[in-house]
Amino acid sequence: MRFAIDSGKLLYALGVGFAAAALLYFSRDVVFGLSITVKTALLFLAFVALFLAGLTVQRDVLDVVAFALAGVTYIVFVGYVVVRYGPGETGTFLLLAFSAGLFVGLGYLLREGTVTVPRRQATAIAAGLLLIGVALVGLDAVGGGVTYDMTTASSVTVEPPVDGPTPYSERALRVGTVAATNGFVFTRALDLPDLRGCLVGVESGPQHEVYLSYDYPGYAPPDTIAGGATREVPIVADIPIDRNATESVTYAVERGSDCDAQRDEPTLLVSLGAETPYYSNN
Repeated sequence: MRFAIDSGKLLYALGVGFAAAALLYFSRDVVFGLSITVKTALLFLAFVALFLAGLTVQRDVLDVVAFALAGVTYIVFVGYVVVRYGPGETGTFLLLAFSAGLFVGLGYLLREGTVTVPRRQATAIAAGLLLIGVALVGLDAVGGGVTYDMTTASSVTVEPPVDGPTPYSERALRVGTVAATNGFVFTRALDLPDLRGCLVGVESGPQHEVYLSYDYPGYAPPDTIAGGATREVPIVADIPIDRNATESVTYAVERGSDCDAQRDEPTLLVSLGAETPYYSNN
């Protein structure tokens, strides 16, 4: 038995598949640096434009391709809204129910032939959608991104360790706070900067570097920040102390990255983002 394969339709199907992959990659917030609000709007505008193209394209199969791309774009749009905005179970159900009704209604109108858009009118609508998209991207560009600012505690005290099998003990202590501020109206992705820390001004110790981490309020780190909002996340440090110590040790806390610096008292240096701790080769 020989199977007849339409080469043109196969290429169309591959094109739809690659378009779906591109849309999924676009929704991962790793390209273009656009805000979540603008990406959501662009996905919906693309859906409208592609559905409009399906209504106006006269050539065989191309209208089906346009509708398929519109459907894929809408699916990515819905998934992006659910993942990035977290509408909850009720909100997700309502969004899916609305989407089901929308596509059933559009399919019925399309089958009945009651949805017609003249080519000139379609061109005007497409131009309007393009202008809206460009305006949103322009506003996003001038609106600025998320800024991060760190404040540190003046000092932190490590208490003597309890009995245990290891020669050193570590205490997770709060040493500062990172405040993320979104100064514009669009919701943006929240990507907290890396933390680094080291101890200076100590003659000996179990280690030079100190592990720093964020003390998230929930099980997962926050990944979005609303427009005009500020989110503060505490910083905790696992500071080591000799298991034979009988007295507490107080460390001054400073912002800095030169881990070869000299201090008259034990000091914890904390650096944020690109402020990578510096060690000389000496």
